[in-house]
Amino acid sequence: MLMQTVYTKPFDGQRPGTSGLRKKVKVFQQPHYLANFVQAVFDSIGDFHGQTLVVGGDGRFYNREAIQIILKMAAANGFGKVLVGRGGILSTPAASCVIRKHQAYGGLILSASHNPAGPDEDFGIKYNIGNGGPAPEQITEAMYARTLDIDHYKIADCDDLDLDQTGSFELAGMQVEVIDPVSDYAALMQSLFDFDAISKLLASGFSMKFDAMHAVTGPYATAILEGLLGAPAGTVMNGEPKEDFGGGHPDPNLTYAHELVEIMYGDDAPAFGAASDGDGDRNMILGDHFFVTPSDSLAVLAANATLAPGYAGGIAGVARSMPTSAAADRVAASMGLPCFETPTGWKFFGNLMDAGKVTLCGEESFGTGSNHVREKDGLWAVLFWLNILAVRNEPVADILKKHWQQFGRNYYSRHDYEGVDSVAAEAVLEQVRDQFATLPGTMLAGRRISACDDFSYTDPVDGSVSRNQGVRVLFEDGSRMIFRLSGTGTSGATIRLYLESYEADSSKHGLDAQDALADMIVAASRLSGLIDRTGRDKPTVIT
Repeated sequence: MLMQTVYTKPFDGQRPGTSGLRKKVKVFQQPHYLANFVQAVFDSIGDFHGQTLVVGGDGRFYNREAIQIILKMAAANGFGKVLVGRGGILSTPAASCVIRKHQAYGGLILSASHNPAGPDEDFGIKYNIGNGGPAPEQITEAMYARTLDIDHYKIADCDDLDLDQTGSFELAGMQVEVIDPVSDYAALMQSLFDFDAISKLLASGFSMKFDAMHAVTGPYATAILEGLLGAPAGTVMNGEPKEDFGGGHPDPNLTYAHELVEIMYGDDAPAFGAASDGDGDRNMILGDHFFVTPSDSLAVLAANATLAPGYAGGIAGVARSMPTSAAADRVAASMGLPCFETPTGWKFFGNLMDAGKVTLCGEESFGTGSNHVREKDGLWAVLFWLNILAVRNEPVADILKKHWQQFGRNYYSRHDYEGVDSVAAEAVLEQVRDQFATLPGTMLAGRRISACDDFSYTDPVDGSVSRNQGVRVLFEDGSRMIFRLSGTGTSGATIRLYLESYEADSSKHGLDAQDALADMIVAASRLSGLIDRTGRDKPTVIT
């Protein structure tokens, strides 16, 4: 078996973002492009000789070809074994589960998450460490530094491996085990939730729909919801993974999951609806004619955690990303639990979970999870909600209304302006920063500004500091405006505007969020010069 050393030159722009390296498929298809980055990863993660690597992805276009390259490079670089999902499939939370369960050295996950797929769309790759979570910044920065001076990579000269048959195979002296992508994950879910109670709920006439959006969660949801839990056939819609996600945009929000939204807001709507994204780590929760914001979902899960067997002993604490609403903070305070505010990026939660400081965590971008893995987990959140519904036997809307009566309501919305010119996007944030010195103490949208800053986070576990994580305008009554540039796109820039206003008066809890936040929306646009600088008079997506 010939192990090749291929000489190469660096490519520009291979710095991993908050969720790895994401580019257009055609960028990854360039000769040596993927191999350069994979070698940079292998050169940056320590001594893995003879160790186990986990590999899998969301099934999008170029997934299979990329896995064959990675397998041959893993063999040439000295890994002893690779666990790969059948068909190249592993959802992101399932990959984390497999890494942890089998004590792998780490894993390579191939996904661009909620971004569109296809020959002209997006692809991505990220490295997860041995705890199952995304590589911390010091490792991703080492990877990037290596991409700048890489001059060769190692790869085995051998035939491709058949990924469609489970079993153990040899590839260039390395063992490759093609595994059922669902089984380990399903067993973990059974250990956390009361499947008997959920099965009884589903058998009682309770109706639900799960939209897999032709992405990776289709096989997982079908096996668990329709298989283990006995939901009727057809409960899972768009359940067949496709390389182009059926031509859709696999982002589980009110805009892109419109087929599910129309069902849940239509005549004879099911009692419960949910959707997940391209790689299975995000979730959207709906009731009959009712949308649960991700921020509220995290708060409800925290308040009801002990109803699920896996959390019956209580939770250690809660963490949320800085742009996520403070709804979970209020639950944590009432329970006497710590609540941490971190930058966006799941890797920041990993340290807190490994240190035993938190159990539940979430991001406003439809990501929720716990210490069962080290990634956000879409189907886990759906099963958690079903467990709560089975125990409480109340509609989704009633659970939320009672929650607001107890804790107050954090009206919250995110406005995304996608594909904005990068220079114009930076200018929007800079215009707000330029007013930091004069804004505190002034009135805006009928509220007094208490402070302005560019959010900085000091990790309480390892002391690392992350700066410039989002421009914040904070008000005395707890309201907030936040401006942030997203790191998950592949072209242009996405401006995310987050708006939050707290309302304690239960008589005012029934407003539409856009109406409740209308004055703040107008004020934020004027403050930042967003319309003038970008030419956009409305967001691409509102959630």
